[in-house]
Amino acid sequence: MDSIDRKIVSSLEREGRLTVTALADRVRLSVPACHRRLRELERSGAIRGYRALIDPAAVGLGFEVLVSVTMDREDAQTIADFERGLAEVSEVRHAERLFGDPDYLVRVATADLVAYQTLRDEKLATLPGVRRLSSTIVMKRIVDERPFTIA
Repeated sequence: MDSIDRKIVSSLEREGRLTVTALADRVRLSVPACHRRLRELERSGAIRGYRALIDPAAVGLGFEVLVSVTMDREDAQTIADFERGLAEVSEVRHAERLFGDPDYLVRVATADLVAYQTLRDEKLATLPGVRRLSSTIVMKRIVDERPFTIA
């Protein structure tokens, strides 16, 4: 990835609805050259896709919880089963496997505390290998969806 590719990626991450013409102007390329580079960045996977960023509260999912998950078994099959099950829980917005304790950090979004309690008790706690769940309610997001520093 050269400096022009970095400018393309950085511009699109900040403003994903740019036209190819506007993007070409920003990175100082002809429209055909910019379009070729853009398609190659998409083909290579450097640009994984495009989407709208939605305000969770606007769609009734403004209650966010960070869930720390500690496993009681960490054999390969249990981990695979847990991760597969976790990926199927639609309320999970983000999940990461960590080194150390806890084993996972999961961000979930629900309508309210009652909906979270049901999710925790009926879905998260029943996933394979879970020993302990620790929940922290998100008070306020300070930094969210920050673009990478690329250019």
